[in-house]
Amino acid sequence: MTSSDIFTGETLGTAVLILLGGGVCAAATLKGSKARNAGWLAITFGWGFAVLTGAYLAGGVSGAHLNPAVTVGLAIEGGTEWSDVPLYLGSQLLGAMIGAVLVWLTYYGQFRAHLTDPETLGTRSGENAPADRLAGPALGIFCTAPEIRNAAQNLLTEIIATVVLVLAILTQGLNSDGNGLGTLGALVTALAVVGIGLSLGGPTGYAINPVRDLGPRIVHALLPLPNKGGSDWGYAWVPVVGPLAGGAIAGGLYQAAFA
Repeated sequence: MTSSDIFTGETLGTAVLILLGGGVCAAATLKGSKARNAGWLAITFGWGFAVLTGAYLAGGVSGAHLNPAVTVGLAIEGGTEWSDVPLYLGSQLLGAMIGAVLVWLTYYGQFRAHLTDPETLGTRSGENAPADRLAGPALGIFCTAPEIRNAAQNLLTEIIATVVLVLAILTQGLNSDGNGLGTLGALVTALAVVGIGLSLGGPTGYAINPVRDLGPRIVHALLPLPNKGGSDWGYAWVPVVGPLAGGAIAGGLYQAAFA
């Protein structure tokens, strides 16, 4: 696998992941969307299908990590060279930002209608919060936020959920003569993401992927969205540190229990 393969596969796969995942959040949130108020079930399955599509696109090119937590877990497990890790992470972040921009372009009219509607602006919460913490009416389309803001609990939630995800990925080959599940592995991973969203996603919105949160949050801060509010940078470290720690723990658990 060449550096070009890693860059191309991870950038393209992560862009599609965020386009479809962020797209279902936009569809369920924005005024003027036919899927508005579709609910949590639609969002969790939408993210699962997003993972499935991105993984199938990138699997034969870069291995379809699409997630720094997965890359770290695989590096600890031994399936990825540590020297390739920076390229994986940089490509994933770039892809996540591209995907977030594509969500904005796809729903451009809906974003403007939603963010200029007096009813939407009148229901915005946290008006007395600092500017960098104030969550605007569309921030949840781009990144995650906790329902109850408790840094220790939020961090632990992200760690636990990511351990489940990365272990599900690392153990895919154990019952297949050590050769892995091939393309079927993308389906297993997608179903694991749906399960995590349904079971563990309630407290924080289950980032379980640092670039899934950080890349779109950066894009939210940069886009010319009217009345968008802040990007909640005070919370932004949790969905980065938590999944990275979870990926490292999962890699260590795999080495201790299965290697």
